[in-house]
Amino acid sequence: MTPSFDLFWSFRSPYSYLATPRLAEMERDYDLAINVRPVYPLAVRQGDFFEKQNPLWIPYLLRDTMRIAEQLGLPYRWPRPDPVVVDPATRAAVPNQPHIHRLTRLGCAAAEAGRGLPFLSEVSALIWSGKTDNWHEGPHLADAAKRAGLDLAALDARIVDPRYEEIVQENQRAHQACGHWGVPTCAFEGEPFFGQDRLDALLWRMQQRGLKRR
Repeated sequence: MTPSFDLFWSFRSPYSYLATPRLAEMERDYDLAINVRPVYPLAVRQGDFFEKQNPLWIPYLLRDTMRIAEQLGLPYRWPRPDPVVVDPATRAAVPNQPHIHRLTRLGCAAAEAGRGLPFLSEVSALIWSGKTDNWHEGPHLADAAKRAGLDLAALDARIVDPRYEEIVQENQRAHQACGHWGVPTCAFEGEPFFGQDRLDALLWRMQQRGLKRR
């Protein structure tokens, strides 16, 4: 049987973006299946999350993600616009979110169509690579979806169904149940592997369970 794991992933997480090329490489090189399960970012799931953090948390995150991107040779810049609109005073997500709900539901629809990881790869690169301002305007998202083998208009038509919000909520419950709250988290046989720096540990564990190269 082909080994598989659940990937809990967010369009607002720089670490999710930084992990995605390695995840695509793993899926290409090994006989495994990655079950893409998009979730909302902590800023949306827990509105006061950033307000409770040490003031050094965000400066360190920016420094760390820039360093990792440089190490991996990936283009990187904080998105313009941010996928989550926040109150600058509190750093909390505002009630009206024009981007993140759509993105997350689109990710669920792409996963349902069997193109989840290619969609995450293309859209996260569009948002986080720094190559495109106003990634949400014009043909940018449609072009990214096309590169992933999908039609954006068809996906948008599907996600008006309330079922896709239910999928997001179920993904979030499964994420919590696997033993972690952050993204990216890979859950294999009930064991969580949190962060882009735990993919080697995940690969080692799956090889213990018989994972083979393609």
